[in-house]
Amino acid sequence: MKGSAEIVGGGFAGLTAACALAQRGWRVRVHERADRLRTAGAGINVYENGLRVLEALGACADTIRDGARARLRETRDQDDRLLSVHHWDVRVYGVLRQRMIDALAAAAQRAGAEIVTDSEGISATPAGELALASCERLKADLIVAADGVNSKLRDALGLVSHRRYLRDGCIRLLIPTRSAEEGTDPRTIEYWSGSRRLLYNPCSTTHLYLALSMPHDDVAARALPLDKSLWQASFPHLAPLIERIGADGRYDRFEYIRLKRWSSGRVAVIGDAAHAIPPNIGQGAGCAMMNALSLGVYLDRHANVETALQAWERAERPLTNHTQRISRLYGMPTFWPAPLRTLFYSLAGRSRWLTEQRTRTARHIPTGTKA
Repeated sequence: MKGSAEIVGGGFAGLTAACALAQRGWRVRVHERADRLRTAGAGINVYENGLRVLEALGACADTIRDGARARLRETRDQDDRLLSVHHWDVRVYGVLRQRMIDALAAAAQRAGAEIVTDSEGISATPAGELALASCERLKADLIVAADGVNSKLRDALGLVSHRRYLRDGCIRLLIPTRSAEEGTDPRTIEYWSGSRRLLYNPCSTTHLYLALSMPHDDVAARALPLDKSLWQASFPHLAPLIERIGADGRYDRFEYIRLKRWSSGRVAVIGDAAHAIPPNIGQGAGCAMMNALSLGVYLDRHANVETALQAWERAERPLTNHTQRISRLYGMPTFWPAPLRTLFYSLAGRSRWLTEQRTRTARHIPTGTKA
């Protein structure tokens, strides 16, 4: 065995790290505070970079089974006029988030990782000691804080450099498809109406994933259950689709988090706990999984844990920082007048440079995957 690792958080980042470390000979235990592994957010797009990570872990086939291959992304206005279109030259799949969680958990367990539910980590020390809510204290060669935006482990170590709520958020939900063809539509479409957005995103033959975004102070638009008449007034041509929305759904306000550093002694911070990214270019999970896999790679390259963590951050952080910047840029038009926003997306869709910046993360070959 290379050493022991205690991972706090059973989401995309934590399970990816568990799999990457276990495959490299670490003794791994994942602590999930809930009574089972589950995810909020309904559906998700996984781009080429994320798919490469899943392939390296042996979780790709199970994740994209019954998923929807996206060939192009469109941006349209409230009158259904096309503002921009991007034809993907890399793989993009819309999938059910729970399916990806289950695939990662299965891959981690096959590699020998242990997953413990109803187990909450509340603090960690740079020396590698983890305190659980049960009052148990565990010692390990590596502690991984993958416990989300409200990370208790990160906060106990004083690693936050900048954290703030952004001005917008979204409601995420699934609706059943009415045909297999609807669920495998090769388009993802983002519709704009004023400061409101509706993302139409097939993610399986059985479900469509919808994300309805709005400024946080648009209280009526973020109310749950969804005010269908309000959203139908914003998007009249989507009225039949909106009518199909049920009582389910979850609202989350977007956050932005930057750390002073991604580690402290033997504790590494990954995923949203380290670098929460608004979902405007769909790379929050992608960055989390890339950084979790590369964590295992760098620990394999260096005999000393602290040296490995420092080398890992130097190599991986620049792309994550870029992803955060571009994602925030593409969210800014939410608060612009409609004519200016229309102009931005029309120009952005034709700009080779902006397209390259927006898709750089998707086209990146992650550390630990094959070129």
